[in-house]
Amino acid sequence: MNAKTWLFTSESVSEGHPDKVCDRISDSILDAFLAVEPHARVACETLTTTNHVTVAGEVRGPQSVLADVENLVRTAVKDIGYEQDGFHWQTMEVVNRLHQQSSDIAMGVDEGSKGEEGAGDQGIMFGYACNETEELMPAPIMLSHNILRKMAEARKSGREPRLGPDSKSQITLKYENGHPIGIDAVVVSTQHHLDVTQDEVRDAVLPFILHELPVGWSVPQERIFINPTGRFVIGGPDGDAGLTGRKIIVDTYGGAAPHGGGAFSGKDPTKVDRSAAYAARYLAKKFRCGQLGGSLPYPTGLCDRDS
Repeated sequence: MNAKTWLFTSESVSEGHPDKVCDRISDSILDAFLAVEPHARVACETLTTTNHVTVAGEVRGPQSVLADVENLVRTAVKDIGYEQDGFHWQTMEVVNRLHQQSSDIAMGVDEGSKGEEGAGDQGIMFGYACNETEELMPAPIMLSHNILRKMAEARKSGREPRLGPDSKSQITLKYENGHPIGIDAVVVSTQHHLDVTQDEVRDAVLPFILHELPVGWSVPQERIFINPTGRFVIGGPDGDAGLTGRKIIVDTYGGAAPHGGGAFSGKDPTKVDRSAAYAARYLAKKFRCGQLGGSLPYPTGLCDRDS
């Protein structure tokens, strides 16, 4: 390939991926605290493995929510759809190790006499926007997200009962002079029920891939890889341990922009890993749309990785 053409790959993971199960649980606990006390302090981390969930971290908020943590965990896992022998929302063990926020951290965060509020930690945050998609997101990560989103909707509605909660997608796009011009390869791996053959898995998944291809784009069948390693029955935390915050590139721009290393899930707005990253994304979108008074560095329709 010459200097003006390249391939770029991004991946997405479903809500049933072990790490995403943890993100969901951490955010469910955070949401419950903020719903009762908007100024609650929450830093909730989650670990999952076979039929087990541990939540840990620091909180400052209503005791009623702290007492309801186990129910919140089970509700989140039930909504994702885990009712398998190795990970079931009813039978899994739930261990709660949340405790009160450090008084030293609280002192630095609480609003001062001048109405100023501190940050719970230092960090580096990046925001990014480009015009490859309507969402001002890089195309590889958006296509990967969209495939899994449609698969999850079909699974949870009952339209596609053959699929399980755990899945991944990966899209490789061809670029020329800064423009995405086509698809080089698509990989989708999905958990499925025991009595489903690999041919049936391909028949179930292929329509979701084809539906998300941009108008005028196609990809050869031999470049579409569905469950390339074969059977995928054991999935979720029963197949692999999960941790909160281990999918930070999936959560942002699919590798198309720098990342400071901080995760989002389970953190209240005083944690700048989350709030400052959101603010940076907001500013990047405004700049990309020309709403901040600055001129766009590239012509409309052209996305460069420095934009």
